[in-house]
Amino acid sequence: MQTKDAILYALGVADHAVAQSLDAIEDAPLTFPTPNGGCHPLWTIGHLTFIEGASHEMLGIGPNPVPHWAPLFVGGTNPVADASAYPPIAEIRATFRDLRAKTLAYLNSLDEAALDGPTRFQPPGLESHFETQGKAFLTIAMHQMLHATHFTDAARAAGRPSALTARLQEAMQTATAV
Repeated sequence: MQTKDAILYALGVADHAVAQSLDAIEDAPLTFPTPNGGCHPLWTIGHLTFIEGASHEMLGIGPNPVPHWAPLFVGGTNPVADASAYPPIAEIRATFRDLRAKTLAYLNSLDEAALDGPTRFQPPGLESHFETQGKAFLTIAMHQMLHATHFTDAARAAGRPSALTARLQEAMQTATAV
């Protein structure tokens, strides 16, 4: 397996996990994952979208198309239980899909050697995670998977099974029916 193949796999798994988990709670986007708050689904998908846009600058794809979302979604901001404070979730999801498509097109344009090349800059304190193109892509996938758990926890807080739990239950029912 080549490095690019591994990165494409990681990004694909992360995309699938986020999409499936968000689908399970999208109709309740302000559900906090714990009684003490946390990152609700609307903030989480907005954060992932903002970071995807910011990664475009770092990787050299182009300027961040959503810098105006920084006050809402940059790391360290606090999610609020007011949907009017945010863009509509459908707009955020569409923006994420568009940005990810550009990210994947850029990745596909690179050869294996380019993945060892430096990024344009590295976020302070995270230099080692973003020092090369390849590390940056893998860190983006891992960051996305980390936040996928927020959707799952919000679904559980809303009394719903997570997408993963539902798939496992379905698989177990199928296995016992045989």
